[in-house]
Amino acid sequence: MKSLSKITLAAYVLFLVWLILFKFSGDIPSVLAEYQTRSLNLIPFANVSQANITDVIYNFVAFVPLGLLLGVNFKQVTLWRKLAFVLAFSLGLEVTQFVLAIGATDITDVIANTSGGFLALLLYNAGYRYAGAEKQDRFIVVAGAILLMAFIVLRTFVFRVNYR
Repeated sequence: MKSLSKITLAAYVLFLVWLILFKFSGDIPSVLAEYQTRSLNLIPFANVSQANITDVIYNFVAFVPLGLLLGVNFKQVTLWRKLAFVLAFSLGLEVTQFVLAIGATDITDVIANTSGGFLALLLYNAGYRYAGAEKQDRFIVVAGAILLMAFIVLRTFVFRVNYR
């Protein structure tokens, strides 16, 4: 189970990189070469409206599994260190978007991502105390692995994504 949990965490981190930086594009070199858009917003929630509130929600939800998988894999690490990892990872992705000019860099995304990871870490800790660690960990890892594989299969064979 430990190996599967570590593999699932690594796969999910790669999944988030693919999602945030390359929007599930299968042609990463052309994204880097052709999609040269750079914007920076350092004012939290400045661009949030009725039309794009779903993006904030998606960012929040996308980081929930990361928090859960960090909880499973790093029980001895404090909540605050795991949260610091989520924040640093999210910030690193946003900075990479800016440096490579492959998307909008927005502090709102960092806040939403980190909040999703934080909620998951809190839920994991609460469940760990009340539900039993072994059952909870098994459910999180197996469900996460199945959902991740299902998404990749659907993305590969059903959904065609055009990055432009």
